[in-house]
Amino acid sequence: MSIDTPLNDLLRIQYPILLAAMDVVADAKLTRAVSAAGGFGILGAGYGDADWLGRELALLEDARDLPPLPFGIGFITWSLANQPQLLEQALAAKPAAVWLSFGDPAPFVEQIKKANALVICQVQTEAMAQDAVMKGADIIVAQGSEAGGHGVSRSSMTLVPAVVDAVGHKVPVVMAGGVADGRGLAAALMLGAQGVVLGTRFYACQEAAGHPDAKARIVAASGDDTTRSIVFDVSRNNVWPAPYTGRCLINDHSRKWAGREMELMRHRHEEGERYLAARSNGDFNTAAVIAGEAVGLIRDVPTAKEIIQRIMADANQLLDGASRIGSLRSSATHSADAKSISIGA
Repeated sequence: MSIDTPLNDLLRIQYPILLAAMDVVADAKLTRAVSAAGGFGILGAGYGDADWLGRELALLEDARDLPPLPFGIGFITWSLANQPQLLEQALAAKPAAVWLSFGDPAPFVEQIKKANALVICQVQTEAMAQDAVMKGADIIVAQGSEAGGHGVSRSSMTLVPAVVDAVGHKVPVVMAGGVADGRGLAAALMLGAQGVVLGTRFYACQEAAGHPDAKARIVAASGDDTTRSIVFDVSRNNVWPAPYTGRCLINDHSRKWAGREMELMRHRHEEGERYLAARSNGDFNTAAVIAGEAVGLIRDVPTAKEIIQRIMADANQLLDGASRIGSLRSSATHSADAKSISIGA
């Protein structure tokens, strides 16, 4: 049931499936579960919280298997730049890789590589991919607009092969955005990627650190129930620069303020307090469930291991079928050519 790509060897994993570095949701428990199942777990350090990071790294250390399970640690790059000491804290745990998203990776690459860790850079354009490789990225994650959380407007279907064409001969490219099952992995491989990143699908699994009601909303939603906007960023007083927007599930709060973002900014203090209270209370009529269009493919909350096993089984079946069809077409073409030659003679 294995699909071997150079990415497998590079990360020392059995299956080319990576856990998205989801802020808080991808905690030590989920990171370890994905790695134990043969994928590559990545701890979602997000904006960076020294106490949270220390606690989760300690849990990973306590649960360390022999031989050790490979894992990574992911940061929002521009936030890490404001507290670079967190990288030293992270590297002390000896991760196999550090994932950097949204910002210039250059200030951190040398330090990461000196710690014998790989540099994973998430990008949204070919130019960003080329820049990241030039600055030392070992793996590129091409993130399409279908993904949950922050991103831009390019879809995975066109972005991934374009990024593969731009940098794929130098480093492995991994597809992020819209993948939740074996069809997504098979499609990613056909587009030239060497693996996939799963965020929303792993959010709705038993080990994820998400609220049960958030997981239930993911299971109940369709892709039409997501939207890209800045509403949840304004509501939590954390507005990102253009062109970045965040994809979340549509709820009462996003419906109320959609198209009225400037008015929301004028009321951001009182709305911000209400939003923070909703997050604390698990009120997802106001607080955002950060999830991508892949919600339309998710109908249960299994274990991380079950998710990986299903994806691998389905992808293998699809790829085997495609291979057989290709062989039959090749044989048919060869036979037709032979007949043509014979007739022409």
